[in-house]
Amino acid sequence: MAKGKAFLKKKIKDYLENIEPYDRSKIKLLFSDHHLSHAASAFYPSSFQEAAILTIDGVGEWATCTIGHGVKNKIKVLRQLNFPHSLGLLYSAFTYFCGFKVNQDEYKLMGLAAYGNESDEEYKRLKQIINSDLVKISPDGSLVLHPGNFAFTTSLRMVNDKSWSKLFGIPKRKPGEPLSQSYCNLALAIQHITEQIMLLMAQEAKKLTQSDNLCLAGGVALNCVANGKILNTCLFKDVFIQPAANDAGGALGAALASYHIYYNKPSPSTNGNGDKMKGSLLGPVYSDEEIIKASLKFNLKAEKVDADLFYKFISELLQQGKVLAWHQGRMEFGPRALGSRSILADARIDKMQKTINEKVKFREGFRPFAPIIIEEEAGKYFDIQKASPYMLLVGK
Repeated sequence: MAKGKAFLKKKIKDYLENIEPYDRSKIKLLFSDHHLSHAASAFYPSSFQEAAILTIDGVGEWATCTIGHGVKNKIKVLRQLNFPHSLGLLYSAFTYFCGFKVNQDEYKLMGLAAYGNESDEEYKRLKQIINSDLVKISPDGSLVLHPGNFAFTTSLRMVNDKSWSKLFGIPKRKPGEPLSQSYCNLALAIQHITEQIMLLMAQEAKKLTQSDNLCLAGGVALNCVANGKILNTCLFKDVFIQPAANDAGGALGAALASYHIYYNKPSPSTNGNGDKMKGSLLGPVYSDEEIIKASLKFNLKAEKVDADLFYKFISELLQQGKVLAWHQGRMEFGPRALGSRSILADARIDKMQKTINEKVKFREGFRPFAPIIIEEEAGKYFDIQKASPYMLLVGK
């Protein structure tokens, strides 16, 4: 590992030469700090010329959370929380204990939390144990994890299974085992604590910057329930969350940080209403000819529908209870399907969620789906403060 990092620059230059010959003396390699990349990935694509920036994840280098301030083309880090004290790793520990995959299934834990019972005495007991035995939370949102109850600092495991089973009175769930109410209550307990910590961090960011705008990035910023809670406080007039808030967005952030900070390039103004991510549609696109060729290759029946009748045709299929695989334009960048590579179905039909989960997605029955509705009509059905084009805000 150390040897690989020591010769990283040479390896990168060698790989570039495999693509095409170039003058090595004219190539300058820049390395961006992990959390600065997160911050840049959210601030520069936002419409803000000034904003508080909150980045939260497991760990990058040593930082696990930063509060920054972006002004025009510059970002200044004001506060930093370091490993092993990490909200992302705390949440991942519960992802593991509830039988899901770390750094992959945290969104499942968030979805499972919706089935917890806040009035249940077990929920109250589990939440109290987390607060007393696992984490100490400060008024500014910083936290201290009690190291004796975590294993990730000294091993490749998140927690000691036997210790946590004894602590909570619940055995570690094995992947694929039935989900009892206890795991739902445990998921809700850590979800509520996560929301509390994120709200405190947002308040501290407001206090330090006095900004009306907030940018969010890092894997924890994909917790759309917590994001919705922050928005609903009206602490900030506007909030922007990087659609690829996890480490996938780091490449974008590193490039933007180099462009704006190192090369001092100005950030173009959008008058507060632009979307520089352009729908996050940064992936590949396929022509009609390529789609027809792929259909023939796999013996799929293809039918071309007149453009004027297309949406009527699609609407009728949905009303008949059909489940559609929707493909159009460039693919979305980030973990969410945003209307270019999506599964569509009529949410008014009973058991549709169960049908898609079991027969199409082949996944747990509790997993939710995001509703799609035109922006002008959203207020009739949901209590949400702003549009959510990137599936990163949850309303009621």
